[in-house]
Amino acid sequence: MTPTQQILGLRFFNGNVDEALAFMHRHGGYLVAPSGTCFARLREDEPYRRAMLSADLAIADSGLMVLTWRFLRREKIQRISGLKYLKQLIVSLKAEIGVKVFWILPNEGAQRKLLDWSQREALSVKIEDCYVAPRYRLEVEDRDLLALVEERRPAHIVIAIGSGPQEKLGHYLRENLSYRPAIHCIGAALGFITGDQIAIPDWADRLYLGWLWRLLADPHRFIPRLTRGLELPWLIANYGENLPSMRALSDQ
Repeated sequence: MTPTQQILGLRFFNGNVDEALAFMHRHGGYLVAPSGTCFARLREDEPYRRAMLSADLAIADSGLMVLTWRFLRREKIQRISGLKYLKQLIVSLKAEIGVKVFWILPNEGAQRKLLDWSQREALSVKIEDCYVAPRYRLEVEDRDLLALVEERRPAHIVIAIGSGPQEKLGHYLRENLSYRPAIHCIGAALGFITGDQIAIPDWADRLYLGWLWRLLADPHRFIPRLTRGLELPWLIANYGENLPSMRALSDQ
């Protein structure tokens, strides 16, 4: 049985990164790695809430969530950052001869960074293995992408378009594909590796300081996200294991 800990209605995997990867390789489906700024969205975005509850595996990327849970509940949950998970995934993909991987990216700049990075790595990525996602609406549907994935039938799909749309897209693909690949919703982590975003040192990631690196690199963009993250301790204190209630429309 997969070890989990329920927090805010979501069942977080409570093992190590190799065990998480092994689960995805065996079972497929889609993995999510919500950061501390994502939890407020559970109360505001019904399709996002539905996608998160339906995920096949959720890893505890948020250091704030892990520390708050330990402080308030005196219980430990093993943190696996999205960056650590992606790095280990790439190691495993390099070891698989002929494995098909499909990459879903936020823009053409991120695609160029990925292609350039892949040339320096022992991991072949071709432009036909990439898809630049459109700007999705509240409900995510992408029949062009669905047809493309059905045609190529990759064993792994890496979605790196940012929290919110990516989890909904992972849910949409799992529910509509005729087969069951492993779908990895890892957000900004890919950009940290390819150079599309500032690189986060391994020691900073281990010490839960990735947010500080991003803040220093782009304060105007990241400060509003951090203020959203301040709601997380309140949510844990008030809801604990339970799913938070949706906000009333008048409060949104």
